[in-house]
Amino acid sequence: MGTVVDDAASVEFHAFFDRHYAELSRLAHLLTGEADAADDLAADALLALWNRWDRVRAADHPVAYARGVVANLARTRIRSAVRERRRIALFWSQREEKTENPDIAGVVDVQSALRRLPFRKRACVVLRHAFDLSEKDTALALGVSVGTVKSQTSKGMAELQKLLGAKGTPLTMPAMVRTGEASASGRDR
Repeated sequence: MGTVVDDAASVEFHAFFDRHYAELSRLAHLLTGEADAADDLAADALLALWNRWDRVRAADHPVAYARGVVANLARTRIRSAVRERRRIALFWSQREEKTENPDIAGVVDVQSALRRLPFRKRACVVLRHAFDLSEKDTALALGVSVGTVKSQTSKGMAELQKLLGAKGTPLTMPAMVRTGEASASGRDR
């Protein structure tokens, strides 16, 4: 059951929303260049404003405050996109090697076992062993610490050994998995 103050704040916020949502969405679109993300950013900004509505409505220029929230959210989104592009570029920067007479059955088995690992373990194992990235480069690509890479790689390799039934023998990635060569039937799409 709301109070009169809560109801008044709600009415005031809804009026603010109706007046400024389109403008804030347009601002987000112009800042990010992404039409799809603009509505989400405007909605996220208005949610943040609602959570601090007592401060916003007490501000001298609530619309300016709202624009600042949209600008900060857009900046965060752009920075995240740049970081993601760098991770992808690092991931694909490794030179591909060709393998003669690949072990197709082994590749299919390893790919199947990899799909059963949780994402972070799978990513660490693949980047470390299939792409031969260092622990530091793997950590940078995944946005985690080097210690996380070490523990997730170790745990992932142990799970792979269990899944593949490799008892006491060191597990290595078949060359075809390392180079990305696989038939359409064996590739995880």
